[in-house]
Amino acid sequence: MVKHAYDAVHFYMQEVASRVVAKTGIPSDKHHMGKLILHCLKEDPDFVCQIDGATGESETNGSVLDRSIRCAISLTALGLKKGDVMVLMGPNHLNYCIPHNAALFLGIMVACIDDTLNVNELKAMFEINTPKIIVGQNKKTEDIKKALDLSGVYAKIVTFDKSDDYTNLAELLKVDNVAAIKDFKPVDIDPEDVVAYLTSTSGTTGVPKTAMLTHKNLAIAIPYIWTGFTQFPTPTRLVFVVSPGQWLSAGFHYLFSPIMKYTRLQTSAPVVPEHFADLVNKYKPTYIATSPNLVTTMLINAKCDFSCFETVIMGGSAVSTELINEVKRRANTDKVYSLYGMSELGGLVVHHEHHPAPGSNGRVVGSCEARLVDPVTNQDIEEPNVKGELWLRGPVVFKGYHNNLEVTKETLTDDGWFKSGDIFYRDESWNIFFVERYKLLLKYRNHQVSPVEIEEVIMKHPGVFHVAVTGIPDKECGDLVVACVVPKPGCSPTAQEIKDLVKESLTDSKQLRGGVVFMKELPFTSTAKVNRKKIKEMVLTLKRE
Repeated sequence: MVKHAYDAVHFYMQEVASRVVAKTGIPSDKHHMGKLILHCLKEDPDFVCQIDGATGESETNGSVLDRSIRCAISLTALGLKKGDVMVLMGPNHLNYCIPHNAALFLGIMVACIDDTLNVNELKAMFEINTPKIIVGQNKKTEDIKKALDLSGVYAKIVTFDKSDDYTNLAELLKVDNVAAIKDFKPVDIDPEDVVAYLTSTSGTTGVPKTAMLTHKNLAIAIPYIWTGFTQFPTPTRLVFVVSPGQWLSAGFHYLFSPIMKYTRLQTSAPVVPEHFADLVNKYKPTYIATSPNLVTTMLINAKCDFSCFETVIMGGSAVSTELINEVKRRANTDKVYSLYGMSELGGLVVHHEHHPAPGSNGRVVGSCEARLVDPVTNQDIEEPNVKGELWLRGPVVFKGYHNNLEVTKETLTDDGWFKSGDIFYRDESWNIFFVERYKLLLKYRNHQVSPVEIEEVIMKHPGVFHVAVTGIPDKECGDLVVACVVPKPGCSPTAQEIKDLVKESLTDSKQLRGGVVFMKELPFTSTAKVNRKKIKEMVLTLKRE
């Protein structure tokens, strides 16, 4: 790892892309994620592509390639085509990447979603993504079927494991036409236009949003994660993937481990401290990218030697200097970094190798133009040390929100600038410093939590007049969700009633672990909006039930 951004990864990507284009004769194939993955799986069939730490099973590139092609052939036979949507939901087992790769070969959009969502939450996701096929675990099929019925969406259900009622993946892989497997070619697409990933974002409007990331977005954006490395292929030996499949930080590695030629260590079991420690002690992974909350938990509870990690990346929420220093000490490496990224830009937004000024996030990556803009006047802020909203433009900026033109228009300007919703200031050298997040997103462990979604549930209680949901910081979990409730005149709802309502309606990550605060009124801004910053301060001192 060098101490500045280095272009070795881009040189390597150019070499890989040139070999793909030389075979196909289509210049734009340099950004076709399906063709890039297929080519690299073919180049080294004996390389170990993935390990499931829960079972000890591993799989080579050659096996992954064969199964992915078989899956693609069967998906085509089922009528799936370019532009359709595939929902993937399940743990990080060895089968997860097979339909994922097959979809990218065929120009099918991949929507990875949380497999712990309940029926109502799945219904909302299906209404947004409108999938034609859903691949998940058999134990979840009853919820999937109910959610499909409620949403009015028709989709074929396929299970990763055995099922008495639905086609399973093993059956899809039974392709007898050897010639079709040998001669298989990915579908030709326009990588700049065709969407590869539908990635769930914060859903701060009360309904989850799904960012459309094209093949070109991903092909350009994700390599910037590796600009601090000099050796390609195999910039690092073994990457420990602890993020759930629905997070883009896991998608980075499903997409690029075959291309960069490193092994993924993943697990189909929950990443609890004991399991984390067992895998670290057994496999000695060299690289991990995860949330600061998970790192904090593992530092406290996982009995393992962290010195095998050569590089530790943390992002997704605020990372304290104290945590960075503690990880450096425990892992005995200086290569510990805090990243700022966004799903709408395919991941990384700032470099972390520049030795930025203390407290800064670094400098904006070379794939983006950047501006700081007054969020009220929309005028550029030219001076350093003045707060403004970060706007970004470039080939990594997403195509928009799927089936949500209204929010897309609010977020993307007519000339292509993406409004991040986050407030920064900069120094003279354009190191940028995060100030606050306009968006309402809370994070509980590995889960995104929308306050507005919880507020909508609580407002169904007949005794609730107003409600605002916020979070209190927790060193291990991130945010503990708190509901601030104003009762209707003459009504006396209890905290337990509010908690039970949320428990009945929403998944575990959205429960009111921070408690319920009863108020006579909510604080409002001068524009008659709930003053969420004030509420966040108030709940730290008020009685929580």
